[in-house]
Amino acid sequence: MSRKAHLKKILAALLPTVICIVMGLLVGFLILLFANPSQAANGFKTILSGGFVGGMRGIGNVFYYATPAMMVGLGVAVGFKTGVFNIGGSGQFVIGGYFAMLLAHTLQIPRPFSWIVPILAAAATAAVWASIAGLLYVYFKVNIVISTILLNYIGMYLVNYLIRYTIYDSGKNQAKLTPESAQIPGMGLDILFPDSSLNGGFIIAVLFAFLIYILLFKTTKGYEMIAGGLNPSASLLAGISVKKNTVLSMCISGALIGIGGALMFLSNSGKSISVVDTLAAEGFNGISVALLAGNHPLGVILSSIFIASITVGGFYMQAYRFVPEIIDIIVAVIIYFSAFSLLIMQNFEKLQIWLKNKREEGHEG
Repeated sequence: MSRKAHLKKILAALLPTVICIVMGLLVGFLILLFANPSQAANGFKTILSGGFVGGMRGIGNVFYYATPAMMVGLGVAVGFKTGVFNIGGSGQFVIGGYFAMLLAHTLQIPRPFSWIVPILAAAATAAVWASIAGLLYVYFKVNIVISTILLNYIGMYLVNYLIRYTIYDSGKNQAKLTPESAQIPGMGLDILFPDSSLNGGFIIAVLFAFLIYILLFKTTKGYEMIAGGLNPSASLLAGISVKKNTVLSMCISGALIGIGGALMFLSNSGKSISVVDTLAAEGFNGISVALLAGNHPLGVILSSIFIASITVGGFYMQAYRFVPEIIDIIVAVIIYFSAFSLLIMQNFEKLQIWLKNKREEGHEG
């Protein structure tokens, strides 16, 4: 494929996403006009500029909020790309985050292993938790969407119970903050973006995005995983173990989401797991990130930064007497348009194939 043709292919893939973003922002602007016409322009400008209005500190905070969203988005994208609808991000996120914090408190490990080992523990425990849904599906035909949703609540209550008997801070009704010795280092980002909450977790998330891209699109195992999701029957005829790859996809998806929990709770931002009966919102935000990126690992980097940017902009927008929940509406509209455009593209491709077959039948006749 020539460079020009490759560029056209990339632009064609990006165009629907750009249109969906524009439509979502337009709906948001109309809501601002309806709520407070005199400040609508200022509020919309704040949304567009996001956290970038705060200089290097603001940019750093955008990247900080993008980090867990990127990891959860990667986990969801791996599942969707391989035909596994992992909706259990909330449960896997807190499971991974809890065990990362537990090891950070209980193990006396010298740096840099003091934060590497907890991250590995988060990946392993979340992978095991996600594999439950995969095993239930391949052996008992339990719908993965239903099982992962139910596991969200089981994971939430389990973590709440474990926190109370291990690393509980009764004064704040949450897990104890990660000790400084086990926090993820800045890796130079704390110097580049001073006074922000950003640390090396962002670099780790970006590296994982490239690793997942290589796994899915440059390896035989990735091809088998995608093929098994697209057409299980044909994959079985080709000698691909669909059951094995389904469980593997869930494990990889859960591991990535669990690492996202570790990256959030091992930071120095003061974040912790609150002992409340509420599902972690990060698990659902990752679905938006993955869908907006078209389930492409490298696209997840950009979509997570975009959603983090308008989210931070939503906080600043309160200065003009707008509630930040308007951002949730904008993101929801973008996702709805993304799903709608994907449906149109799929049907358009089917129509093209049908017309091609009809033309070939006409020539043969």
